[in-house]
Amino acid sequence: MRSALHHDEPAWAPPSREQGAEQPPAQIRRILRLFRPYRGRLAVVGLLVGASSLVSVASPFLLREILDVALPQQRTGLLTLLALGMIATAVLTSVFNVLQTLISTTVGQRVMHDLRTEVYAKLQRMSLAFFTRTRTGEVQSRIANDIGGMQATVTSTATSLVSNLTSVVATVAAMLALDWRLTVVSLVLLPLFVWISRRVGNERKKIATRRQKQMAAMSAMVTESLSVSGILLGRTMGRADSLTRAFAEESERLVDLEVRSNTAGRWRMSVIGIVMAAIPALLYWTAGLLLHLGGPSFSLGTLVAFVTLQQGLLRPTVSLLSTGVQMQTSLALFQRIFEYLDLPVDITEPARPVRLDRARGEVRFEGVSFSYDPDAAAPTLSGIDLTVPAGSSLAVVGATGSGKSTLGYLVPRLYDVTAGRVTIDGVDVRDLDFDSLARTVGVVSQETYLFHASVADNLRFARPDATDAEIEEAARAAQIHDHIASLPQGYDTLVGERGYRFSGGEKQRLALARTILRDPPVLVLDEATSALDTRTEQAVQRAIDALAAGRTTLTIAHRLSTVRDADQIVVLDGGRIAERGTHEELLARGGRYAALLRRDAALPGPDGAGPGPSPGPGAAGPGAVGPGAVGAASA
Repeated sequence: MRSALHHDEPAWAPPSREQGAEQPPAQIRRILRLFRPYRGRLAVVGLLVGASSLVSVASPFLLREILDVALPQQRTGLLTLLALGMIATAVLTSVFNVLQTLISTTVGQRVMHDLRTEVYAKLQRMSLAFFTRTRTGEVQSRIANDIGGMQATVTSTATSLVSNLTSVVATVAAMLALDWRLTVVSLVLLPLFVWISRRVGNERKKIATRRQKQMAAMSAMVTESLSVSGILLGRTMGRADSLTRAFAEESERLVDLEVRSNTAGRWRMSVIGIVMAAIPALLYWTAGLLLHLGGPSFSLGTLVAFVTLQQGLLRPTVSLLSTGVQMQTSLALFQRIFEYLDLPVDITEPARPVRLDRARGEVRFEGVSFSYDPDAAAPTLSGIDLTVPAGSSLAVVGATGSGKSTLGYLVPRLYDVTAGRVTIDGVDVRDLDFDSLARTVGVVSQETYLFHASVADNLRFARPDATDAEIEEAARAAQIHDHIASLPQGYDTLVGERGYRFSGGEKQRLALARTILRDPPVLVLDEATSALDTRTEQAVQRAIDALAAGRTTLTIAHRLSTVRDADQIVVLDGGRIAERGTHEELLARGGRYAALLRRDAALPGPDGAGPGPSPGPGAAGPGAVGPGAVGAASA
């Protein structure tokens, strides 16, 4: 049985060739542009490569002089100079190679850094909708596996290409200088070798694309199943063995692709190496045949020097062909990265954004409509007109799927409206700069998210410059300081992956403390206290009251007992406003709001001990002001 966490493909799919995927020539030009900032260093590498190639081809000429002149004529002084010259060429070649490797590797790693940073920055700008339809493991795989897989290309392959190409050109020129006929014999099969290497490269490129997709699928599965939540789900559902089997299946597919990737065209490339290694025998045979037929004679030194050059040509030629294969394979990885870099950004900052130094906090919805899918039959929200005066509270209630959370998320611009506009102090949120909007609107969502860091670091994420005293003050306001102080390491306590060392109520109060530290004038609170026991709910509610005091508050309410004192209550139904008014007005009207209250009254209380609060005047506990929402603070 396949795991429920298994997907053949990620939810997000890259554009097809027909949708505008770049073709190799354009892609190569784009890759070359990555190296533009390092043109100076690359020029130095080019000089070192050229110098190394020229020095290396000098050795066979020195060898020819030793064999044809120094040894036959017993010129010891000349022999010493020529031998020292051969040693010097070896030393210089090694020095040049070390220097070019150092510089090229540095340039390659800087390009890798630039690419990783660019992809990460691009993903930070993507809308929430992108991440709701893309698996986390897929994103991680693009940054880690794909960019990591390109490391050899950007750090050494490019230099290897230039170095080998220069060596081949210099060696061929030297061979022509010695004898053009032997040169023709040496190079007659080269076009065939190039054709074979291109075929192998195309084959490996296709396999590399499939391999990277498989690695992304495995990464996504690991991220989902080996998180704290995934482990809890697997253990409690008794699915640990089936998850292991599913992972083994994914790993088996990857094994097959890895083997195919490494063996594709291996026999054909081996044939090239065998033929290249056999060419010296062909040269000796050709030289002997020419002498037998009365053709031009060759000195022993010339023949040995030529064969030495030809053998020196073997390594860079085979390496050059292999580099071409590697580069074709790397194009598949570059294409996957460029797909992310080319993703359209749905929510962007305007060219001339408006900056709010300190907003009063009046929020308006003017003819707002919104749809997640442009082709949907009915929008998620339609024709919303609302005004929330500065410092007042608005509660949004309704059945599940009525659009409550969506309405709240339009204020911090996690989504952009399809029609109409949302304003803060009369300014369309789409016209505000991102920093102003983040300072103005604080979001406490249903899902509490804490980093795997200390309590202090989690709170300071909202305000990096906050002092210890300010952090402690925010924690006191959120009713969580005493608990933190009781921990062995206090504010230095590690919260654990996603905060699993803390209870639900404790995590919610930490999230509230984080938002209090941010001190935004507008709050969007998505209520999540219904899963808490009565005592924890009361503690969290006191923290919410402290947070909401004096701020414009929009509460997405599931439990109506927490919103009866809101200045304004709106009932959503099917994305439209069905009712609006105060608690008393709506209760007297006997419509949808009253029906929702009766539903709550029939449900068990949060501790499971009995029915929920009565819909009457005493339904809410004392001090229940507006919001009853807790969760993860979004700074």
